[in-house]
Amino acid sequence: MLDVERSVMTDLFIIGGGINGCGIARDAVGRGLTVALAEQGDLAQATSSSSTKLFHGGLRYLEYFEFRLVQEALQERETLLVAMPHISWPMRFVLPYHPDMRFEGDTPTGRLMARLMPWMKGRRPAWLIRLGLFLYDNLGGRKILPGTRTIDLTRDPAGTPLQPRFARAYEYSDCWIEDSKLVSLNAADAARLGARIMTRTRVISADRTAGHWTITTQGPDGTQTHHARALVNAGGPWVEDIIRNVARINSTEGVRLVRGSHIVTRKLYDHDRCYFFQGTDGRIIFAIPYEQDFTLIGTTDKDHQGDPKSAVCTEEERDYLCAFASQYFKTPVTAADVVWTYSGVRPLYNDGAKSATAATRDYVLSLDETGAPLLNVFGGKITTYRRLAESALAKLVPFFPQAKPQWTARAPLPGGDFPHDGAAALTARLCADYPFLTPFWAARLIRAYGTQAATLLGTARSAADLGRDFGATLTEAEVHWLIAHEFATRAEDIVWRRTKLGLRMTPDQIADLDSFMTGTTASRAAVAPAAE
Repeated sequence: MLDVERSVMTDLFIIGGGINGCGIARDAVGRGLTVALAEQGDLAQATSSSSTKLFHGGLRYLEYFEFRLVQEALQERETLLVAMPHISWPMRFVLPYHPDMRFEGDTPTGRLMARLMPWMKGRRPAWLIRLGLFLYDNLGGRKILPGTRTIDLTRDPAGTPLQPRFARAYEYSDCWIEDSKLVSLNAADAARLGARIMTRTRVISADRTAGHWTITTQGPDGTQTHHARALVNAGGPWVEDIIRNVARINSTEGVRLVRGSHIVTRKLYDHDRCYFFQGTDGRIIFAIPYEQDFTLIGTTDKDHQGDPKSAVCTEEERDYLCAFASQYFKTPVTAADVVWTYSGVRPLYNDGAKSATAATRDYVLSLDETGAPLLNVFGGKITTYRRLAESALAKLVPFFPQAKPQWTARAPLPGGDFPHDGAAALTARLCADYPFLTPFWAARLIRAYGTQAATLLGTARSAADLGRDFGATLTEAEVHWLIAHEFATRAEDIVWRRTKLGLRMTPDQIADLDSFMTGTTASRAAVAPAAE
């Protein structure tokens, strides 16, 4: 039986709780529009929690002459550093140089070099890499981040874990981002402003009816009907399926599903810089300090067939990443070093590129005005999610003349209202105010909650005041916070997305947390007041 009592008309109904959907929801509701969002699983459960965790311009995209995409992403790095200094911070990247480095032959730059300098046989000359880094430093109007410098790997600590054949490197700036946390904070801010966020809620159908959309969902509250003046399809890897099978619209537009897999190993080196490795096959990977005690290595680019939910890092991809990194590190990286793997499917706009690597990373927004508007979102990068949301609203505001102007640039996300370089001072203050915190614990809380960490801890004077200890510094108080403010309902939402404490917790601890959360969320639902 349909719940018609909750069938109110909203301005926008958004399908998809990844970074694009949540970014659009936050932008739209902040402009005064009414917004509802449905996500079939947890927020950021698919692509948006499976990235390489970087806010970056995409240095290699310069080889494809995607200058607008790179410029927009570079401009966004510093905009976002100011808005979310707790979950994003600068990092320095070391790009070792060796004459054997090659282009992927099918890039525009590779083809140009083959024509102009055929004797190089695809190798990357040092001057060309330095030119690319010069463009990378200057395309985005950099103000906060330091520029590129050349380092001597025979003297610099960055050379210590590398093979001795690497004597020189370039060091440049990019930024780290807690990707799935970025999604949940956008959703939290959207909800604070009035959006209705529905997780684990699948959209069964969407029909144009009398100038608006009628949407049917199936979720924790049963089957419901919703009405909206416009529909946004931000389904990520499912965007094409939503067009054809949910909205039942014939379209020639589609996505190319590209699987990106990563491995997490024990800590491979002691300094805090990242590596940008270029392979003899023309591809690149990163090696990045991760969660204080680990190293993250990725990513692959493989065309993916089948359900996006089935994406896993295969043994072949794991071994490829190990072998790739072993071309650089003195001590070979083996499967025995791997403590965790993850894989996500990137929904790239199908532009007919020959290879997964060559497919465009730029986003495409397609507006269908045959009746009530439908905006389909193809592609996109985490770095440019805010700009994508602004572009999406630019297409939609003609239908909503009451909408307010753009507002999200440098507007802090929850907990991000402190200086972009203030995390260390905030951590020190938290340690002083709550002496029972260990340095690891305090730093983790600031990097997850920023200025809201003190609110979460409240009047606690000991760890016992925070309730049950689930392990790895995760307490009952934090679990309740994540349920109440960031839409967590299961253990996996917390230990693999809102945090990465799954790397430190035992299976029994995670199972215990899941049992606790299942009971907590069920009891909350039982006493929740009926919606108006």
